[in-house]
Amino acid sequence: MSHSATPAAQATSAPTDPAAQGTVLQVSPLLPALEKALAERHRTVRLHELPDPAAYLREQAEGVVAAVTSARFGVANSLMDALPKLGAIVHFGVGYETTDVAHARARGIDVSNTPDVLNDCVADLAVGGLIDVMRELSAADRYVRAGRWGAAPYPLTSRVSGKRVGILGLGRIGRAVARRLEGFDMDIAYCSRGPVSDVPYRYLPTARELAAECDAVVVTVAGGAGTRGLVSAEVLDALGPRGFLVNVARGSVVDEPALVAAVREGRIAGAALDVFADEPNVPQALLESDRVLLLPHVASGTHETRQAMADLVLGNVQRFMAEGVLLTPVL
Repeated sequence: MSHSATPAAQATSAPTDPAAQGTVLQVSPLLPALEKALAERHRTVRLHELPDPAAYLREQAEGVVAAVTSARFGVANSLMDALPKLGAIVHFGVGYETTDVAHARARGIDVSNTPDVLNDCVADLAVGGLIDVMRELSAADRYVRAGRWGAAPYPLTSRVSGKRVGILGLGRIGRAVARRLEGFDMDIAYCSRGPVSDVPYRYLPTARELAAECDAVVVTVAGGAGTRGLVSAEVLDALGPRGFLVNVARGSVVDEPALVAAVREGRIAGAALDVFADEPNVPQALLESDRVLLLPHVASGTHETRQAMADLVLGNVQRFMAEGVLLTPVL
């Protein structure tokens, strides 16, 4: 049974002496300030920095009770299985698809992420990316820097206000994007697992239907096996040669070879991408296209948001070590 499901029972059995609480295993690099705070408050081992991680696990695995990782790295099933007393996996990031949550639950391990605190910055960047790729701001900047303005005026671009925009995944971040787009007098539709009762936006049951009805699609759906390749060649064709794609979710959600082909062949108007299938590697065809805005996975990359994420990670670890429960368990 998971720790978060029975907080009272787990709290009574959790250790109260910090010296007896066991080890926090840091699986991947984190913000320096977060690493420092973890080391100051808990017995912390940075597995990724050890000269022989396998030897450490053979000799010290019994002492590890919590693991801290990033959304990019997660915790592999093999690592979970090597830690017999692991009770919590704490993710720095809203995504947790790199950790097999079902496997963790089968082992009695709770999993947490950092929801809500990054909604605003991710939504801000999604809207900024949409404006950039429709008005070609970055491309126009390069045009001026290359000294081409004197030879000819920059070509006309697409109007932003009043367009039909689809949100693929109307969760916390999707709602934040939609609220911002209302300020541009946009006609907003969405596609999620089912209709959402408390929003005024139009619901469409499939990604293809959403794309066919909209001038642009903003992808904010969660990553993982269930959404892999959701934005397929069929969806991109439905979006069409005047349509734009914005992805601030996960690279796995978009069929990247299909996107490359659509961009190369002019079957979509452009794309703003913060995430890719094989980060930090970006297909050459996208690098060469002036109709694509490329960002290095920075949607939540502000001082304020990353600090809030770090604070929530630290809070999850502290709560688990003291009471055996998590502040933001994945449900």
